[in-house]
Amino acid sequence: MAGPCEVLLPAAVGVIARELGEIAAREAWRIEKKYSRYRQDSVLAWIHSQQGAAVRVDAETASLIDFAQQCFQISDGLFDITSGILRRAWKFDGSDRLPDAAAVQGLLPLIGFDKLRWQSPFLTLPAGMELDLGGIGKEYAVDRACTLVSAQSRHPLLVNCGGDLAASAPRRDGQPWLVGIDAQIADLPTPVIRLLRGAVATSGDAHRFLLKDGVRYPHILNPKTGWPVLGGPRVVTVAADTCTEAGVLSTLALLHGAQAAQLLQKFGADSQLIW
Repeated sequence: MAGPCEVLLPAAVGVIARELGEIAAREAWRIEKKYSRYRQDSVLAWIHSQQGAAVRVDAETASLIDFAQQCFQISDGLFDITSGILRRAWKFDGSDRLPDAAAVQGLLPLIGFDKLRWQSPFLTLPAGMELDLGGIGKEYAVDRACTLVSAQSRHPLLVNCGGDLAASAPRRDGQPWLVGIDAQIADLPTPVIRLLRGAVATSGDAHRFLLKDGVRYPHILNPKTGWPVLGGPRVVTVAADTCTEAGVLSTLALLHGAQAAQLLQKFGADSQLIW
């Protein structure tokens, strides 16, 4: 999940807590193994190896691609699971090294969900293109882990994968979970969200960015231009019924730059922005 993960089970003790935690961990590792772009034995690696040929994907993968297609459509192409290939040009390591513009431009023909041939469960990926579920995979893992553990226990729990999280219910005492937002902005007190149930996802440039000539370039890239969207909020946090939904909305808000608040209002999102 590219970050620390935890399961909070304040009402469970001993063996029960460990067993419930292991259910969540196994599911997170299963999804990591299945959809990681860094593994040669993942489903994505297999799809990439079959470029130009129609392949039949399993039901879970088909459901995620269907969801990604819906996100692509409602965002007018801004949320695009084929845009991960831009990582070949961009390295958001906090340095001042911007990529060569020609290198970015050369990747744009390999981006566009509408270039795929997708008729569930059959997919044809044009040569050179890739899928990257990084925009929904971690959030999906949170939702799945929370659902599986809840099915085995009535104990309230919170699943947190790198700051994207879901809670099954209020804490045992009826009080909300207190969720701090890691904005990494000097002199800014940590904002706190009171979450009873549902999910929260945060997108921002706290840890992945470039800084050159006083301009901060966030890691969220516009798939149409290949470049970061400037002028938007530093951090966007969204609360929703599921972590997957919250994650998509927080990412879309950053992709809308200065119009982030208007985008979230359009969807009626419960959100908090830090500029």
